Amino acid sequence: MALRGSCLCGGVHYEITGALTGALNCHCSTCRKAHGAAFRSRARVAAQDFRWIQGEELVTYYQSSPGTHRGFCRVCGTALLSKFDFDSSAYGLPLGPLDDDPGIKPERHVFVGSKAPWFDITDDLPQFEELPPRAGCQTG
Repeated sequence: MALRGSCLCGGVHYEITGALTGALNCHCSTCRKAHGAAFRSRARVAAQDFRWIQGEELVTYYQSSPGTHRGFCRVCGTALLSKFDFDSSAYGLPLGPLDDDPGIKPERHVFVGSKAPWFDITDDLPQFEELPPRAGCQTG
């Protein structure tokens, strides 16, 4: 069964046919600014398992850090995925735009050393000051 996702305005739709992995909450300042929130919940998806269904022409990319390109809907601003120059085999996938239950939950908090000072982490997930080894992707 495929997972579906879409943007706020409904112009962009995508489908994922494989498993999501490495779900986490990223508290870096880039993710906070890109998502307008205390952190970004995201996972990895194999590029071969991701497919645009509608509105790919509405997706615009911004290079938020060297080699990391964040794709978002140019109409409504929904963050849709991140592509990486260092690894074209997988994408960083924000969990917020998913229309279906991804079947996974974040397993850790990363970059808590730069988390928003007004946000308190109140769950028992492991916390890392930066990105731990083998966390699944860079900051994207």
